[in-house]
Amino acid sequence: MKKSSLLFATAFLLISWQILSWAIHLSILPGPWRVLQTLTVELGKDLPSHFLASLWRVVASMVLAVMLAAPAGIVIGQSATLNRLFSPIIYILYPIPKVVFVPILMLFLGVGDAAKISLVFTILFFQIIVLVRDQALGIPNQLIQSIRSLGAGRKALFRYVYFPASLPAILTALRQSVGTAVAVLYVAELFATKKGLGYYIYFNGSTLLDYPAMYAGVLMMSLLGLSLYFSVDWLERRLCPWAVLR
Repeated sequence: MKKSSLLFATAFLLISWQILSWAIHLSILPGPWRVLQTLTVELGKDLPSHFLASLWRVVASMVLAVMLAAPAGIVIGQSATLNRLFSPIIYILYPIPKVVFVPILMLFLGVGDAAKISLVFTILFFQIIVLVRDQALGIPNQLIQSIRSLGAGRKALFRYVYFPASLPAILTALRQSVGTAVAVLYVAELFATKKGLGYYIYFNGSTLLDYPAMYAGVLMMSLLGLSLYFSVDWLERRLCPWAVLR
């Protein structure tokens, strides 16, 4: 996407925000200029530490999900027996809203980062495993047989066929899941924590009634999601340019 298009979209959103703030004329919706001023002040306080706490949780979840779900999806996709065995389980678990697991994870893992990372990991895991399995299933059998005829074993097939073919699906799953992961992280950070953007937004908005600071936190969480989205987009262009439509 062109930088000019992003700048135009950003300007349009800021102008719309300002017009809406003037129209409502209530303290619960301050204008963008006031929020940006507050954001500048908050960046010199504890807002960066909240941002880093949330960033750590999301990145750790993404790394764990890729490390576990991608190989699992490939293995299931290249084995008809495993696909028949695990597909019904995935089919049942995939549609369940993972946010309902918040109290359960906290009972088992406590109130620290482990429960929050596990929750976001669960969302990403199912997104990745489903797309990677489908991608592996879609590889033409003639291609696999021709490579096997050259003496390639299971490891070679995994390295040179299944993994490269599944890489676009892995990155697509990550890109599609970033928004959901950040939203669920917000919910997870409302419980038993004093670090994270979710806690920062809720505390400033509901306890301190400091609405400019609350919106500053919303902007930072939006930037977190956008930075992760564009990072995955950049990785896709670098690692699998053949799959990127120009």
